[in-house]
Amino acid sequence: MKNISFTGVDIFSGAGGMSLGAEKAGIQVSTAVDVDKYSLDTYQYNHRNTHVICRDIRNIKPSDINNFSRQPFVLFGGPPCQGFSSSYSHRKNDFENPRNWMFKHFIRFVEDLKPFWVVFENVEGFTRFYGGKLVKDLKEALIYLGYKNPYSEVLNAVDFGVPQVRNRFFLVANKEGREFEIVPNVEERVTVGKALTDLPSLKNGDNIYEASYKPGRPSKYGQYMRNNSRKSRQNFVSRNQDYVIERYQHIKPGQNWEAIPDRLMKNYQDKTRCHTGIYKRLDPDEPSVVIANYRKNMLIHPYEDRGLSLREAARLQSFPDDFIFQGCLGSMQQQIGNAVPPLLAEAIFRQIIQLSCG
Repeated sequence: MKNISFTGVDIFSGAGGMSLGAEKAGIQVSTAVDVDKYSLDTYQYNHRNTHVICRDIRNIKPSDINNFSRQPFVLFGGPPCQGFSSSYSHRKNDFENPRNWMFKHFIRFVEDLKPFWVVFENVEGFTRFYGGKLVKDLKEALIYLGYKNPYSEVLNAVDFGVPQVRNRFFLVANKEGREFEIVPNVEERVTVGKALTDLPSLKNGDNIYEASYKPGRPSKYGQYMRNNSRKSRQNFVSRNQDYVIERYQHIKPGQNWEAIPDRLMKNYQDKTRCHTGIYKRLDPDEPSVVIANYRKNMLIHPYEDRGLSLREAARLQSFPDDFIFQGCLGSMQQQIGNAVPPLLAEAIFRQIIQLSCG
């Protein structure tokens, strides 16, 4: 692969977590595709040189992506995963759910754009769907299209510098037959305390766009997340009812709803059916639990009796402080929860570039 041009195309891009990791690794993302307007508003704000297409991928021809002069170096993306996720309450993971077939459109783009590398991402549950049939079908389709030795593995973001235990499925393949493999690149896990220690103290319902960092030297991770930022921005906290805040006061770091007195949980017909992640106060000495729909799950700040701020959730996903989200608060929170942690994506793309240049 002489004269390699490190260009990429991001489909099902969301707010751009994978693209940010790709760009940090040295890949210029030429085009991003997603159907959600607010996610693409965020994407465009933070990736000014990328052409974005806001349309349903089922109505897009790969030939519509015509703003690059040669085949892309890498095509990557993660189709919608609600049907595969263990946290999806309705468990609509059956063949009647059209969301579970979006991966076929990923293959369609691979077939037409013929990238040198392919990176497919999804939730861990994708590997178990229909007895692993989708993973098998995906590999067979890529092999048929000339992509040799597809690598597939569930990777934990915490092993790549992200302060969060988050398993994601990745499938990586290339046309050159190069053996892809990636191993954890951190010796010590980043904890919630190290990730958030320098961010400002806040109260329930605060809507503070810009605030000073706490005085003192931040952790190594905090310093990296600050990048060139002089202030902490988007310190937005959802306002919870007083009775919710009263519940928070009974929960210690690492505990969940089980620590709440029964007298404060009378609106639950059977509180024993609550998910273990509900009313979870993060432990400052451990990595975070999964940052998904963190507002709905009532994830609690490790020290303060309130939910996580938008910036704190972004930090736990490894979005740097100069990454600015767009849309209403609910949409921005969901964009963060849906994203691939940029540090995890960066590790994968760096390995791809190293193999291509070796």
